Amino acid sequence: MKKLILLLNLVLFGSNCFAFDIVYPKKNDVTINAKSTFFIGSSDKPLKINGQDVKLHSSGGFAHVVNLINGKNTFIIQSENKRQIFVITKPEIKAICNLPQQFIKYSKNKYFDVVTENAPLRSTPVNAGINRLAHLQRNILLTIDGEKGGFYRVILGKNFGWIAKSDVKQTPENIIPAELSGYDYVDSEEYFTFIFHLNNKVPFEIVESDPMVLKLYNVKDNPDNTYIMDFPVSEALNGASLSGYSGEYNGNDFIWKIRKPQTINHKKPLKNIKIAIDAGHGGSEIGAIGCLGNKEKDVALDIAKLLETELKKRGAKVFMTREDDNYIGLKDRVDYANKEDAVVFISIHSNALPDGTDPNKISGTSIYYYYNQAKPLAETILNSIVTQTGLNDDKVRQASFAVVRNTNALSILIETAYLINPEDNAKLIDPQFQRVFVQSVADGLESYFSSHHKM
Repeated sequence: MKKLILLLNLVLFGSNCFAFDIVYPKKNDVTINAKSTFFIGSSDKPLKINGQDVKLHSSGGFAHVVNLINGKNTFIIQSENKRQIFVITKPEIKAICNLPQQFIKYSKNKYFDVVTENAPLRSTPVNAGINRLAHLQRNILLTIDGEKGGFYRVILGKNFGWIAKSDVKQTPENIIPAELSGYDYVDSEEYFTFIFHLNNKVPFEIVESDPMVLKLYNVKDNPDNTYIMDFPVSEALNGASLSGYSGEYNGNDFIWKIRKPQTINHKKPLKNIKIAIDAGHGGSEIGAIGCLGNKEKDVALDIAKLLETELKKRGAKVFMTREDDNYIGLKDRVDYANKEDAVVFISIHSNALPDGTDPNKISGTSIYYYYNQAKPLAETILNSIVTQTGLNDDKVRQASFAVVRNTNALSILIETAYLINPEDNAKLIDPQFQRVFVQSVADGLESYFSSHHKM
């Protein structure tokens, strides 16, 4: 009997002991370089931080913003008899005078080989942002006329590009402009394909426009050593939208493929449409953590599986980049989608925010794309989500995320909502809300294909 009473007391004590859980900051002693930060977590009882009441969501979640001063900032978190102390150090930033990097022009051109697969050829010497002209395969020969910081300047006809020094190695060869002996055209059921026969791999650029433009640089017997081919998008696609293309070398042959329009079933617009669904993160890569302790990798997988079921019901051919809690590299996700010849690539995520912001004031769904061909799809799906779920419109944005830099498919990344916003967090883990969310995504896909492709 005494043992039973003791056990009951332990159970009661344990349940009464729980009051709050802090998921961010992740440690009690951290350094944060921002004017403010926030405490993210949950509590089943009233909570104070440094004596100030914390506003609790009905789910128990909270996001509480605190200002930081230079040096150590001590925060006492108190709920009944439970107490935690956090020390957050804000470093004092000393002014550093960085002289701007200067461009160094070579007295004569130098020649380099690309040594990194899919090396970014950029429009500016900056290792970030929307500045990629192309992704170059290994053994493409480049003519370099100078350098700036960690980049070499690449001669591209009358213009220039930039490539990271780490992606190339110098070659003693004096590059002679390549010879183009002609091209073959292959008209298949799904693609327009052009095969250009070169004797050397040369840098290239594909410009999304109407007409679409392919530029092969360092090709002799052409103005400025630049071979240009226009592809009349509207005419060739009969007014349909562009939905995937690729440009890559097979040996010294450059192969340019443009996907033909999808033939849409009037009653089932997604029938036979190949769609790759990518549940973000996975395995040891957990992503963001919500107020209630939910991990982004788990929320993303739950929603991805529901979306898979919904799209299959509507006749789509669906491929999942992951179906369980395992880690998959970003390149592997894209490669798998391309191997299956997906027309659409959708990566599912949940959002977070950096220090210095207020998670209570920022919420909702945003969709990211990189190439312009995917922007109309992103806009259509976001409109459907916002209309049907009531989530805040957090806008369509262009961003250089690895999974959306995939031209073979219409590639988008959906930030379903903000896990660190208490209201959004509660919605994202609600099964009924998840069902409405995936239905809105599927409706957006149907709307897009009905209006942008032939029936």
